[in-house]
This record gives sequence, structure tokens and C-alpha cells, in this order.
Amino acid sequence: MRRDYIRPALLIFAPIAIGVVGWSGQVLLLPVALGFPVMWSIARTRSMAALVSAGYFLAASRGLPQGVAAFYSSDIWPGLLLWLCASLSFVTVHTVLWTMNARTRPLRYLFAAIIMSFPPFGITGWAHPVTAAGVLFPGWGWWGLWLLTAGLAGLATRIWPAVAIALTGFWLWSAAIWTDPKLPEGWRGVDLELGASLGREAGLHRQRGFIATVRNPASDGARFVALPESALGFWTPTVERVWTGALREGDATVIAGAALLDAEGYDNVLVAIDGKGGRILYRERMPVPGSMWQPWRSWFGESGGARANFFANPIVSIGAGRAAPLICYEQLIVWPILQSMLHDPDFVVAVGNGWWTEGTSIVAIQRATTTAWAKLFAKPLVIAFNT
Repeated sequence: MRRDYIRPALLIFAPIAIGVVGWSGQVLLLPVALGFPVMWSIARTRSMAALVSAGYFLAASRGLPQGVAAFYSSDIWPGLLLWLCASLSFVTVHTVLWTMNARTRPLRYLFAAIIMSFPPFGITGWAHPVTAAGVLFPGWGWWGLWLLTAGLAGLATRIWPAVAIALTGFWLWSAAIWTDPKLPEGWRGVDLELGASLGREAGLHRQRGFIATVRNPASDGARFVALPESALGFWTPTVERVWTGALREGDATVIAGAALLDAEGYDNVLVAIDGKGGRILYRERMPVPGSMWQPWRSWFGESGGARANFFANPIVSIGAGRAAPLICYEQLIVWPILQSMLHDPDFVVAVGNGWWTEGTSIVAIQRATTTAWAKLFAKPLVIAFNT
């Protein structure tokens, strides 16, 4: 009788622990997330598989309610509602595809993992265990991704202990020799601590402050300086003239986040500016659903919200190199980085504006996932965040 209670209790609390530890923001702990397919596969009923999926996802994304409350300056309830709604796709996919048939269960799990990697379900495909590939197999590239994918399938079989032991061996080996990705030559990423004012206060005084900030690394020899998402506010001809004039005397190029506004909405973009002028370098493929991307507005004839350029501009040319750009939310999901890596970029540029995540692990998770992907494909990494 006692054993009848131990197994359900394990399947309720273990996925929560896996979600909390695996997605704590420590890059070397990402492989803990590989415990999820094990818990999912040993569930004996579909309802238990649903509880396992919900426990893991809600624990992994636990910072969302507090972050949403801070973003909207509201109480916790809107955040809790969005938190639960975001979990629906993950829980639904893994519940529907769960099966009692042990022979087909690995294929079912692989199907679920693929579905959660790409739109439409992949739009909320956070906390994907495949992200751990960069920790287990740094530098292995696509071979490492395929190997971990096979490992995920193996963790959903009856021989999962043997698979887990093998993957743990790779994990320990990687942790023993781990080094963070290098910066691309001639690059600097600038972190800011300007809170909610970034992007909202974009007057001349603020722009001059950023220009002074950029000049420090430029004077040290940096040819490219990255600023966080939303650093420039709205991208206008006036902002372009101010920056172009300030950069005319040197050879530095500034990569900074901005918003490009029109009558129908806006694009969250990266802008490249040098002494000759500025240009739109990158349009975000997946803005934050709900707070930025609001496709339902068009259903009611309304305008506004950020556009999602789902599969556009996976790489951009900067100087003599090609970069894989990732803005904020794109660092939490799978397909933007994989789409970019199909084009074999020279390095990764990751920017974000995480002021609203204070008191949560969201920014740390973004840094960890981006680091893991850069390590998997052996790419240098530039990071610039505002907190």
C-alpha cells in the first residue's frame, strides 16, 4: 500500500524539482531538465502525464507571474493567468501524445519535442530539454543535437537508467573542462542597469549618455559595440543624425535595439550605426507573446503591437562577419537559433531588456540558454542586457 503512494508522490514532486533546478539560470545545470522525459515516460495514466508536464513547465517558468506583474505595474493575478495559459500548449501536447504502449512511447516523445520546437506550439516552447545539448556536447554542432535527440528518445524507454548514466558521463566530462564562449574579435557587449526607463526615456540627454558609454570600449579598440534591446527607443531620422554625427570621427559601429513604428504597429529591431549612417540590421522574429505580439488585434480591426517575422532574417551581415541575432524572448525558444545555425553564422549576438524580471531568474535563464547554444555550435557570443 505504501508503494502505491510513493510513485504518485514522486511523479508530482520530482518534475517540479527538475524544473526548478534545471532552469535556475546556471548553464551547467541545464541537463537536469533531461529528467522530464523520464518522469513523463514512467507515468502510468494520461492524467498523471498531464500532471508531470504541468509541474515541470510551471516550475521552469515560475518567474513569469512576478515578471508580468512588474511589466504591467499590476497585482499578481494577470501574471498567474498568463502563466497558466502559456502552459496549456506544453501540457496539451505532452498529454495527447502520451501512450501506455512502451514501444511507441519514445517516438511519441520525440514527436512532442519537435512540435514544441517550432510554431505554432513552439511559440511558447520554453524550458525545452534539448537546450542541454550545448552543455553535454560542446562544440559537436548538429551531431551533438542529433545525439541528444536520440538520448531524449532513450530516456523515454525502459532502458532509461543506462541512457541516463551515459549522458551523465558526458555531463561530468563537459563540466570538468567547461569554459564560456569567447567574444568575437573586436566586439564588446555593454550591460546597462537603467530599469524601466530604457526605451521610454530616449531624449537627447539619454542619447548623449549612451554615446559616452560607447566611446569607452571604442577607445579601447572595439570596432563593434552592442547595446541592449530598446536602447535607442524609437528609431527616427533625428536619432540617426545624433548618432551618426557622434561616430563620424571614429571607425566604431554600434549595434543597438530600437522600435520602428508605423501606422499598423511596430517592429522590434536591431540597428547598425556608424559614421556614415544607420540601417535596420534585424527585425525580431518572435516578440514576447501577449505583452508585445498581439495578433488578435487585427481580428477586431485594431492596430498596434509588435510584428512577428517568424522565419525572416536568420542571419545578418556586420562588417566582414555574419551574425545570428537573438532579441530577448527568442533566447528562450528553440527555432530561432536553429534556423540561424542552418546558415553557419560566424558568431551570436544576444540582446535583451529584462528590467521587468527583477527578482526572478528569467534573465539568468536567457543568458544560460544562449551560452549553451553558442557552445554547442562553437560560436563566439556577444551579450548585452539591461536590468
